Amino acid sequence: MTPNKILPGGRLRRLALASAALWLTGCASLSPDGGLQPVRDATRQHLDQELALPRDAQQQDELARRVQELLAQPLSERSAVQVALLNNRGLRASLHALGVADADRVQASRLPNPGFSFARLKKGDEREIERGFTLDLAHVIALPLARRVEDRRFAALQRATVMEVLALAAETRKAYVAAVAAEQMARYQQDVRESAEAGAELAARLARIGNFSKLQQAREQGFHSEAVLNAARAEQARVAARERLTRLLGLWGAQTQFQLPERLPDLPQQPDAREGLEQLAMAQRLDVQAARAQMEATAHGLGLTRVTRLASALELGWTHNTSNEAPRQTGWEIGFEIPLFDWGEARSARAESLYLQSANRAVQTAIEARSEVREAYLGYRAAYDIARHYRDEVVPAAKRVSDENLLRYNGMFISVFELLADARAQIAAVNASIAAQRDFWTAQADLDMALIGKPSLAAPAAPGAAAPGNAAAGH
Repeated sequence: MTPNKILPGGRLRRLALASAALWLTGCASLSPDGGLQPVRDATRQHLDQELALPRDAQQQDELARRVQELLAQPLSERSAVQVALLNNRGLRASLHALGVADADRVQASRLPNPGFSFARLKKGDEREIERGFTLDLAHVIALPLARRVEDRRFAALQRATVMEVLALAAETRKAYVAAVAAEQMARYQQDVRESAEAGAELAARLARIGNFSKLQQAREQGFHSEAVLNAARAEQARVAARERLTRLLGLWGAQTQFQLPERLPDLPQQPDAREGLEQLAMAQRLDVQAARAQMEATAHGLGLTRVTRLASALELGWTHNTSNEAPRQTGWEIGFEIPLFDWGEARSARAESLYLQSANRAVQTAIEARSEVREAYLGYRAAYDIARHYRDEVVPAAKRVSDENLLRYNGMFISVFELLADARAQIAAVNASIAAQRDFWTAQADLDMALIGKPSLAAPAAPGAAAPGNAAAGH
């Protein structure tokens, strides 16, 4: 007959009190905001923006009103980032995942529930009552270490969530810049198309009265056809850039009619001269910190595996048996797993491999961080130099040529077609200047992200690649 497992009255009360005291002093409690506060603090520190996670209908309505207020005015880069942080549903899902991890952390700090069993047996006139009380002793022994492991995992997830917030902000900045630049380019391509239509119509009229050769007319018609295609491509690029920004902002319905400014901001007078970028990135990049935290958590997990290697199934129980035909039985028992076939080497080897894996990943993360910040800064400086060259040299030169040709046309030294061709060349130069400005502000966002997290660096353009509109300038 299985021995009964129950404490006698006094000992049962003392054990219950001791267990309650351990539970009250050692367990963790759920965070009031689901572990969101460190993410909010990091968002304010690195972005100077607010982060919110609505949990009921009232909070959702307040957040919707805030988003609508931001959308009521033409979006700036800063307001676009704020809308994305408040309204992107993918980010909200990640923030809710923090609440799941917080619950797991608290659950890991709880003492295991004791087991209680009750049985009433009958054998002839004999009646026997069995009561059992058990506690998973192995779980209790490993509880402090398991709690520290879960705390570190939760902290690592908070850092990863902060990185997701920063990455969303950086991608929103880049999408905003691309959308504004695409709007500008579409307008300039429309100007080219209208200029080409006027030239083609004039060439057709002159050809009908015999004052224009078929070759000249074909050239003007060819340019008009190409200008129509370029305007269509520019419109397609404008819609695609705007829709990408819309997705990042989490907008739908009437919200998608948000307004953008007419042009990109001007270049700064001087680029930032930042010293010690690699050291700064190592000190504050959150992916490096997350990799270190993961390595520490894995190291503590290795210690937990070693502690529970042979004590993974250890139980402590007390017995109290009563019978109407036999004296009362009291006592205690300890049950444990006999490591006859599994001595835990596989679990220990797995934990050691996981630790070495996380250690190498942490080193690789640091190497990549140093390289990325160097690449981002060099890209930033190159983009600034190119944009400044367009601003200070290419566009002013095109304007001077245009002014001179206008004087020559007024003096009847050149034809209207030469004047139109020069106007098209000037528009192409301005269009290329817009692209250079776009690339600079994109590089600025990449550099800012490279100092605090992993950036998504764009591949550099191939040498000799034609700027937008250059094909038009050749006609």
